[in-house]
Amino acid sequence: MTQLLDAIEIETGPKPTSSVIWMHGLGADGNDFVPIVQELDLAGAPPVRFVFPHAPMRPVTINNGYVMRAWYDVSFEDLAGKSRRADDQGVRESQAAIIKLIEREVARGIANNNIVLAGFSQGGAIALQTGLRYTAKLVGVMALSTYLPLAESLPQEAAPANAKTPIFMAHGTSDPIVPYAMGANSRTFLAGLGYQVEWHEYPMQHSVCLEEIEDISAWLRGILRG
Repeated sequence: MTQLLDAIEIETGPKPTSSVIWMHGLGADGNDFVPIVQELDLAGAPPVRFVFPHAPMRPVTINNGYVMRAWYDVSFEDLAGKSRRADDQGVRESQAAIIKLIEREVARGIANNNIVLAGFSQGGAIALQTGLRYTAKLVGVMALSTYLPLAESLPQEAAPANAKTPIFMAHGTSDPIVPYAMGANSRTFLAGLGYQVEWHEYPMQHSVCLEEIEDISAWLRGILRG
């Protein structure tokens, strides 16, 4: 049975009516994106609960098997952009873990269609993996500096409930970790399946920039109304 992940929570106001479950990148933890909450401009949006889970500890191939927080294992081929197939078991285990967090939000009174899945790098991959396969309607999926894992199985596993869910994707044009082409190709693949992808790119490496935060703010305000 999948255990509930530990997470950091921040609420922008009393009695939140929306939730953003935001996954960090490889080797980081839930603290990584906590500071971004104060940088986001959510004026006019309803109170939001941000949930920043900590990924499980697992050996990571690219780090010589060193045990660290990771949503799934990564090989040297993945890092070089030469492999489109992620660690299937790890990806699906993390998908199950995030579904449990979604279910907890629902149990706490947040409607499915007021929940956003978001993530950076590995966390963004899990946001896409989970959000597009989740059987109840979500309000949005945000995937930053990342790519679509297990793309070959998505056409068969995609949930009709999220076929029209807005997707925000952003990538640095000089990203040396997750090459720009991997993100752009994933965007093209998703668009080909009919998904509504809002794409942004910035002259940066594997990071987040001020302009991107402004674009994320505008996107969240747009989907979290009412």
